[in-house]
Amino acid sequence: MEYIDNATVGAVSSASGTVNKILCCECGVPIEPNASNMCVPCLRSHVDITENIPKQAVIFFCRNCERYLNPPNEWVQCSLESKELLSLCLKRLQGLRHVKLVDAGFVWTEPHSKRIKVKLTVHGEVMSDVVLQQVFVVEFTVNNQMCDDCHRTEAKDFWRCMVQVRQKAVNRKTLFYLEQMILKHKAHENTLGIKPNTGGLDFFYATDAHARKMVDFLQAVLPVKVTNSKKLISHDIHSNSYNYKYSYAIDIVPVSKGSLVCLSKRLMQQMGHISPICLVSKVANSIHLIDPQTAQLAEVQNMAFWKTPFEAVCNPKQMIEFVVMDVEIIRESQRKTFPGQGPVSQRHSLADVWVVKASELGINDNTIHVKSHLGNLLKPGDSVLGYDLREANINNADFEKLKADLVPDVLLIKKSYDKTVRKQNRNWKLKHLNEDVAVDTDIENEYNEFLEDLEEDPELRQNVNIFKDKNKQIPVDTNDMDDPSVPRITLEEMLDDLVLEDEEMGDV
Repeated sequence: MEYIDNATVGAVSSASGTVNKILCCECGVPIEPNASNMCVPCLRSHVDITENIPKQAVIFFCRNCERYLNPPNEWVQCSLESKELLSLCLKRLQGLRHVKLVDAGFVWTEPHSKRIKVKLTVHGEVMSDVVLQQVFVVEFTVNNQMCDDCHRTEAKDFWRCMVQVRQKAVNRKTLFYLEQMILKHKAHENTLGIKPNTGGLDFFYATDAHARKMVDFLQAVLPVKVTNSKKLISHDIHSNSYNYKYSYAIDIVPVSKGSLVCLSKRLMQQMGHISPICLVSKVANSIHLIDPQTAQLAEVQNMAFWKTPFEAVCNPKQMIEFVVMDVEIIRESQRKTFPGQGPVSQRHSLADVWVVKASELGINDNTIHVKSHLGNLLKPGDSVLGYDLREANINNADFEKLKADLVPDVLLIKKSYDKTVRKQNRNWKLKHLNEDVAVDTDIENEYNEFLEDLEEDPELRQNVNIFKDKNKQIPVDTNDMDDPSVPRITLEEMLDDLVLEDEEMGDV
């Protein structure tokens, strides 16, 4: 054994004793004594603490839904160089349990190279008192693999649950409103497919939880009735597992904005003794009614409607155009009130209106006297749409029980404007769930009526995202318009439509 001078090798002396150093058995460098009698560089050359950690691994990526596989069967959404992707990569390295991970980070690679490199720093104990630190890089190869959900989609067996939304009504305004509510709240994010059908829409989902979430959303925004069913697809007797397909049938109330309804005697008493013939002013999470002759308001909740359901006796397609000859506002002191009367609308003004049918103007001068809630909107010479109950063919049991003095001759519904001018001056648009669906003439007319309702009702368009139409020129001065009294949507209420375009950068 070679003797080493303490002064030469830098021995540490103390009052308690002296610690001598020895030479490394490989390179001869003075070191403190250890079990291996080797310095750290020589020990690292003989011992590799990362030998149980693979330097190459494979992760799987679904190109359709852009998710990564988290074994055994979970697919997660991760962006490049995110902490979620780093956690997923570290879980693929089984040998990390034998060392202590100190640091980990990504090494930049080309995004299209299908390679992900992770730089790791680990600590490992070689002997009882020797701890080594080592830095190395693990390369992950990204392989493409279709997930189960996308596989079912390609195999045309992609849905486990279906939500069928139907409305048995002549007018589709409520369905148009529902479409905008779904888009605003992004309730269709988990939907695999949306298929238009006669009288409604079909939504397809991969799991029952996503379908139930959609059903809960529909129950929150509209008065609906839900019926569910399930069908057995397969059954494994060994594991006692069942495979079902679930279906939810959603029935929306068969009325829409502008429909005329006839209430039963029981429901009429519950609504503050409102007139049996009422107008549907809005269909939201409940049905809002207004009496056109007294401006009295009522609200029918979901449960109350399905206990005593009612249908529309007249639909907006049956409205007739009238010409206003004279208007006389009824003062509040002249209104008849009674104990237990429900609330009265403050947005409308009662008036005595004398009208003539537009088809009989100049031929027959017989004016019709009507009490209307549109006194604040009408003036002599205006056109107004209404229902002529004298000539209407109504087949309703509750309507036939009414006395003749309770049935008015004419009910005015809304003021009429030039549809062509309104369509030309409309500088905004709405988005749709399916842009490629062919639209026939009837649906297009009903959709234009829905757009007119949005322009006339500020409360209705609060739940709708309205976007600027870049194809239409935005009028700056309202004095240049044909009729400034036509209801319009202001520029402050419109949103900018996000359009992603690739533009070539010019020379700087």
